[in-house]
Amino acid sequence: MKTRREILKIMLAASATSALPFRLISHHQDANSMIKRPIPCSPKESLPVVGLGTWQTFDAGQSEEERAALRQVLTMFVTKGASVVDSSPMYGSSETVVGDLSGELKIRDRLFLATKVWTSGRQAGIDQMNQSLSKMKTSQMDLMQIHNLVDAQTHSKTLREWKEQGKIRYWGFTHYLASAYPQLIRLIKNEKPDFIQFNYNIASREAEQELLPMAQEKGIGVIINRPFEEGALFSQVRGKKLPAWAADYNIKSWGQFFLKFIVSHPAVTCVIPGTSKVSHLADNLEAAFAPLPEGDQRKKMIEYFQSI
Repeated sequence: MKTRREILKIMLAASATSALPFRLISHHQDANSMIKRPIPCSPKESLPVVGLGTWQTFDAGQSEEERAALRQVLTMFVTKGASVVDSSPMYGSSETVVGDLSGELKIRDRLFLATKVWTSGRQAGIDQMNQSLSKMKTSQMDLMQIHNLVDAQTHSKTLREWKEQGKIRYWGFTHYLASAYPQLIRLIKNEKPDFIQFNYNIASREAEQELLPMAQEKGIGVIINRPFEEGALFSQVRGKKLPAWAADYNIKSWGQFFLKFIVSHPAVTCVIPGTSKVSHLADNLEAAFAPLPEGDQRKKMIEYFQSI
C-alpha cells in the first residue's frame, strides 16, 4: 500500500504533466507516426507527407529479380505507414508492376494510387485511363492527373464526369518544369482541380513566389516531384557534412535534409521521391517524421546549402 508521501508525489507529477503545453504533449505522442496533411478539398482525409514516385524505378517489366526488389520496397512502404504511389502511362511498365505487386501483397486498400492521362483527344484519353485502371488492378483510381497538361481542357471535362461517376476520387494537373507555372496558375483559377503536381526543391524555389501560395489560398492539394533535381542536389553536396543543427530536426542524411525542406512548406501535401532500393526508401521515409523546420529555420537551410 502506497504511503501518503508516495501518493502526493504521484499527484504532483500528474499535475506537472497536465501543465505542459498541448503542443509539446502532442509532439511526443506523434513522434512515432508519419506526419500527415489533410487533402484540402476533403479535409477529413489525410495523406502521409512522403510518398513514392515510379518514373524509371518501377519500369521493371517481367524481370523477377527487379520485381523482387520492388516487392520489398512496397512492403516497407506500407509497413511504415506511407500510402501515395504515383505513376503514369509514360513510365513504361510501371503501372503494371505497381498493380501486380500491390495485388500480390494484398495492399491495395492501404495505398493512395495516382496516375495520369497522357494523350490527346477525349476518346483516346478515356481508353488510356481505362487501361491504367486495368494495369493497376483497381476499379477506382484515387487520383487521376493530366500529365504535363496535355490536352488539359478536353481531359478536365472527362475527369469531372469520372469523379461524379465514382471512377476516380480526385483529379488534377501535373508538370515538371517551372516554365509551366503560369499555365498551372491559370488552370487553378479556371478549372479548380483537387490537386496539382509540380517540381520544387531547395535549389528550385520559383514555386514559392506565386504557385504555392495560390494553391494554399484556393484549397488545392500539392504533390511535389523532382525533389532531388534528378540527383543533381546530391552531386552538389557530395563529400560535404550536414550542419550540426540538422540533428535538431532528426535529419541524418542529405536526402532527409532536402525532403524535410520541401514538406515543411505548409502548402505541400506530399512529395514523391522515386526509388527501387529499400535502403533509400527507408531513408526517405524518415523525413516524414517530426520535427520539421519552420520560418527562419528554413531560411537557414537555404543559406547553408547555397554556401556549399
